[in-house]
Amino acid sequence: MNITQLESELTSLRAELNNHKLYSALETIEDIKIFMEQHVFAVWDFMSLLKALQNNLTNTSVPWTPVINPATSRFINEIVLGEESDVNELNEPKSHYEMYIDAMHQIGSSTIQIERFLSEIKQGKSIKEASILVGLDDATYRFIEFTFNIIDTKETHKIASAFTFGREDVIPDMFFQIINQSKTSDNTYSKLTYYLNRHIELDGDEHGPLSLKMIEELCGNDAKKWEETLEVSKLALQHRIALWDGIYNLISLNKTVEV
Repeated sequence: MNITQLESELTSLRAELNNHKLYSALETIEDIKIFMEQHVFAVWDFMSLLKALQNNLTNTSVPWTPVINPATSRFINEIVLGEESDVNELNEPKSHYEMYIDAMHQIGSSTIQIERFLSEIKQGKSIKEASILVGLDDATYRFIEFTFNIIDTKETHKIASAFTFGREDVIPDMFFQIINQSKTSDNTYSKLTYYLNRHIELDGDEHGPLSLKMIEELCGNDAKKWEETLEVSKLALQHRIALWDGIYNLISLNKTVEV
């Protein structure tokens, strides 16, 4: 198997994701608030996927020794730089997570749940314990549970698969759909629009293509790794679709309550 064949195997799942009914359901500011209150957990857990790759593909230990593949190391470090210390629309250094929180504050979306969740994590609670304590929606919990299950394998090609095909390679298309089908052009959403456009720019032009090269380098000629990469990639997309299903259901329920 090669990267072209692998991407071909994912075509139907990617199409399902890109045509998800959630995008057209983002009609009002209340819809956007509900979306962001769940999606922020995906923004947060992405950093753990990235940090797991940084630990495995760069040298963060002391004494330092050279890495096996400097090109892959540079790619990961570039993403860490962009995700952990990018600049916002005011040219202020901020992580993308912090930018997202700022965007939530701008539209009046509640950050109480994610902040309490992180507080529980800092106090040593497990992902499951923290999720139960804050009453996290099941679809959102299952999404982040999958992320940390993959990280716990400690197998770099599997972590890279979830990172590449569940995040970097699909984010531009997903966010393009959100911008096109929802009303995110209003000044009320200026910080969210900046965040989405920034991801489209970085992931589409730079990170996405480089992440595919990373997969090729990690799998090489190992047929078993290619098969495992395909399996994890499919699961990552299925969990993203399930997350979108869950958020869509929350938005639909809210509309029913309002009526």
